[in-house]
Amino acid sequence: MSLESEPPSPPGSVVASDPFVARFAEDLREGLSRPLKTIPCKYLYDDRGSELFEEITRQPEYYPTRTEEGILERIAPDVAARTGASELIELGSGAGRKVRLLLDALARARTLRSCALLDINETFLGASVARLRDAYPGVDVRGIHADFLQGFDSLGPPGARRLVVFLAGTIGNLHPAEVPPFLARLGSRMERGDFLLVGLDLVKAKARLDAAYNDAAGVTAEFIKNVLEVANRELGADFDPAAFDYVAWYDEARAWVDIRLRSRRAQRVRVPAASLVVDFEAGEDMRVEISCKYTRESFERLLPGTGFAPRAFYTDAESLFALDLLEHGKDER
Repeated sequence: MSLESEPPSPPGSVVASDPFVARFAEDLREGLSRPLKTIPCKYLYDDRGSELFEEITRQPEYYPTRTEEGILERIAPDVAARTGASELIELGSGAGRKVRLLLDALARARTLRSCALLDINETFLGASVARLRDAYPGVDVRGIHADFLQGFDSLGPPGARRLVVFLAGTIGNLHPAEVPPFLARLGSRMERGDFLLVGLDLVKAKARLDAAYNDAAGVTAEFIKNVLEVANRELGADFDPAAFDYVAWYDEARAWVDIRLRSRRAQRVRVPAASLVVDFEAGEDMRVEISCKYTRESFERLLPGTGFAPRAFYTDAESLFALDLLEHGKDER
């Protein structure tokens, strides 16, 4: 969902977004008209979807959250020292757990003045803002209700020394070709000497990745199918979630996990708010998400021309996950 430019909000307030339904209808019309039908993954995160994702992070097969948190516990002081940031901006704030490690480090360094959280789920965003205001009473905390692709304008003009954090491997939900323009657009709201800390899920054995996205408890399948319930509720669609199977596998050639819903039978789906009638064949797939996996080299090959240069690369002992610290202002190392 996109945002109009808006005046600065008072501390702790949430900036309103553009109408959700119109954007969702437009995105669904475009996505379901493709040869491989798609639903943008940002619509997974209604209240129920956000709760399910939090449950996914606690599944034994799902290593990214606990691994990233472990890295952050170790590196937060170094990130604070390297960046000297007075403003922290988190893209996709979720429940706001991991960002506290960085906020604590910046507070100890006595540089922290403000914090902005940007998230598509207004309920979770409001709760995160309230918790951080209570935890950091001297910090100006605000929320921006938008998806991470559309909310840059509401960050306001550059000024304070910024550290933007984009955690959880969420950048992997972008096709690699979309990453350079995304970074360039983000950089347009940053100044020379600002930093971006981006979480990267690393390339690893297919068996481990397939297990992570096919947890035994079936939580990920429920999470992905929930997007059909969102379409039914918001757009008046008549998707039958029971008529679709969840399928996910690691595509080694493309280095991404491909996450789809597969039609169990021939069926017709109506989406009144999008003025859309869609036919599915038996066995036809609809892509809901990709999750790209990177090596340090494959990710940093995307940086030239974006205005970002790598400054530090942090990973865990097993090289499952990484955090790449990028400086804005020049492309060369």
